Amino acid sequence: MTVLFDLFGVLARHQSEEGKDRLARTADAPAPAFWKAYWDLRAPYDRADVTASEYWRGVGGALGRDFDEERIAALVAADVASWSAVDATMVALVEGLAASGRRIALLSNIPEELAVHYEAHHPWLDDFHVRAFSCRIGHAKPEPGAYRWCQEALGVEAERILFVDDREENVRAAEALGMRGHVFTGASRLRESLARG
Repeated sequence: MTVLFDLFGVLARHQSEEGKDRLARTADAPAPAFWKAYWDLRAPYDRADVTASEYWRGVGGALGRDFDEERIAALVAADVASWSAVDATMVALVEGLAASGRRIALLSNIPEELAVHYEAHHPWLDDFHVRAFSCRIGHAKPEPGAYRWCQEALGVEAERILFVDDREENVRAAEALGMRGHVFTGASRLRESLARG
């Protein structure tokens, strides 16, 4: 059984409150309005349909602001920093699976700037047989194309893939295409699921 992992919320942490506060301060915008614009416009950025500059200019426009290149660079840096913490327990679990010969893969909704950061700072990414970053495959979860891309890259039947994600909607989308699914709530439950399969 090949295990296809989500990154954020499984192997890496979601944004810290400190990181989120820094982003809103860098944008000089009220947090509720900032986060609405941030998430409303995020999917095209994750898919690399727009560049970082285009994304952040769009966020600025939604907030009634005109972000210059200096502000955009600061926002990109704050954004990357806010997503940069990993879960050491889960990284160890992944490394153990790889060492045991288990095939593992990664599927993440992630913009190019953040993907580059992870590749530069986390050598354990080399343990994955396939790394499917939305910014490089042109599909973002829960779009069916994201899962199909992974299946084709892995070269196995859908039922031979266990998809692990902390968001139920993403797991259900994988299951709709024939994959097995596990809604991640912690390392111990995942270990139990892996032991059964």
